[in-house]
Amino acid sequence: MRNLVPSWIRVPVVFLIIFGAVEFFIDSGEKPAFIEYPAVLLFLLLVLLILIAIEAIVGALENVMLHKLDEEAKAKFLAEKEKSFEFKWLKDTYIKLLGQKPLEEEGEIILDHNYDGIKELDNNLPPWWVYGFYATIIFAGIYLVRYHIFDGDTQLDELETELAEARVAIEEYKKTAKDLVDINTVTMLTEASDLKAGQAIFETNCVACHKADGGGGIGPNLTDQHWILGGGIKNVFRTISEGGRDGKGMIAWKQSLKPSEMAQVASYVLTFQGTTPAEPKAPEGDIWVDESAPAEAVEAVSDAVQ
Repeated sequence: MRNLVPSWIRVPVVFLIIFGAVEFFIDSGEKPAFIEYPAVLLFLLLVLLILIAIEAIVGALENVMLHKLDEEAKAKFLAEKEKSFEFKWLKDTYIKLLGQKPLEEEGEIILDHNYDGIKELDNNLPPWWVYGFYATIIFAGIYLVRYHIFDGDTQLDELETELAEARVAIEEYKKTAKDLVDINTVTMLTEASDLKAGQAIFETNCVACHKADGGGGIGPNLTDQHWILGGGIKNVFRTISEGGRDGKGMIAWKQSLKPSEMAQVASYVLTFQGTTPAEPKAPEGDIWVDESAPAEAVEAVSDAVQ
């Protein structure tokens, strides 16, 4: 068998088999094992050197043996070796898979009838075709049992599973991708870092109209329970993003601030609720009550207003 495959094919094939086994059995995460673990790289290099050394030693022994043979035996050995490199076994396998009769035996399978002197051979179906047909029958049987008897997952089921996994992945991504927030997904931020960032944005862009303590000036008072366009994080976020009333009021900040920054400043604005500014502006707008809040909280707000 060794003479059927030349060394320049044999060495890489054996090395790749060993390399594949190493990668399969060693868990190295996303990186290949020989990159993650230097010892694996050294092992593979050692294996490659051993394979090359074995081929060199065997070749040297073969040359020594040839020198001991007479000219006739040497010529015969070299002829057989050269013939083996022609992959005769591959040609024989190919002929067997075709299933054809040799030319000298075709007389046994010639049919009696002919068409204008053209005769037909009664060849059997090629074995490769027959085996392929049997394989499809086996596959069909397995498929029938798997999906029609044991109710295996269909493509629709797989799609639903992948969509569910995608939705979970998107939600996880949204937790760290703050700039994907919008009016429907914004929530009150309570982390000190977010509120501090919101304060910096407020002091840079908003104090001219609302004052540093939120008491109001050109803009409305942010400390009372009256809101012109609604209170709560969603309404405040929308007002910051889209601006105030048409023709008057605050400009839209969505062109200047990122969604995450608008969420931060909206959350900071809501921290003014219930505080006492130095010079509070008179209330504007209507009392806003969070309808999603518990009934007790709604009643407490109404009592405080009365």
